[in-house]
Amino acid sequence: MEKGTVILVGAGPGDPELLTVKAARALAAADVIVHDGLVDPEILALGNPKAQYISVAKQRSKHSVPQDRINEILVEEALAGRLVIRLKCGDPFIFGRGGEEAEECRAAGVRVEVIPGISAAVGCAAEAMLPLTHREASSAVSFVAGQCKGLSDQNWAGLAGKGRTLVIYMGVATAADITEKLIADGVSPDMPVAVLERGTRKGARAIRTLLTDLGDLIAREGVKSPAVIIVGDVVVRSDAVDRLHSLAKQVEEITA
Repeated sequence: MEKGTVILVGAGPGDPELLTVKAARALAAADVIVHDGLVDPEILALGNPKAQYISVAKQRSKHSVPQDRINEILVEEALAGRLVIRLKCGDPFIFGRGGEEAEECRAAGVRVEVIPGISAAVGCAAEAMLPLTHREASSAVSFVAGQCKGLSDQNWAGLAGKGRTLVIYMGVATAADITEKLIADGVSPDMPVAVLERGTRKGARAIRTLLTDLGDLIAREGVKSPAVIIVGDVVVRSDAVDRLHSLAKQVEEITA
C-alpha cells in the first residue's frame, strides 16, 4: 500500500467480524486513521499501533469536525506522504460522503482508493433474517436518507409499495414525517415496517409494526440511532419482534 494515498474503508454495520480482510490489512498498514465516532473500538484496535487516530464523530445536526475540514485533513496528511485510512461505518459510498471525499482527493492530486464495507441495510437485515428481496414479495430495493438535504425535498414516489422494498437511513428523528410522506404518496397505512436498531451490535433490536404506527412505535420503544427502517412486504418474513397488537384491525376501521 503506497504512501501518500487515501483509502476510504467501510467498517461495516458494527460487528468487528464483518470487516473485510482487505480492510483489516489496510488498517494494519495505516499511518493515519480518520474515523467515524460509531466505529467499534475492536475495529479501531486492528489499526497500526503506531498510527495517529483522528476522530471526526458526527451526530444529527452536530458535527465535531465539519465535512470541509475532514476533506482538508485527508489531503494534508496524504500530501505529507502518509498512508491515510478514512474509516467509515457501513459502506463509504452509501450515505457516507465517500464520493465527496474522493472528489476532493482527486482534485488535489492525491491518489485515492475505496475498500467497500457491508452496508447497514444489508448487515442489519441479515441479522434480523429479513430478505431485502424475495421472489414472492419484492424484486426492487431502494435506499433513501430520512434527513438528507431536507425530507420534504426528496422525491420517493414509487419507491415503496407492493413488490418493492424501501430502506430508510437516518430516519428515527423524522419517523412521523416519513409516515405522512409515504401515505401521501399512496403507500398503504398497513404496509409492514421494521425498525432495526443497533444492528449487529450489542443490544441490537428488530421490531415490526405497520407504517401508520411507525412514529408512535419509535417513541414507545425509545428507539435510538443508529437504526434503519425497512418498509415492504418482506418485513413479515423477518425474525423481528412483532409489535402489531391490534393495529391491523384499527387500520381496517380507519380506512373502511
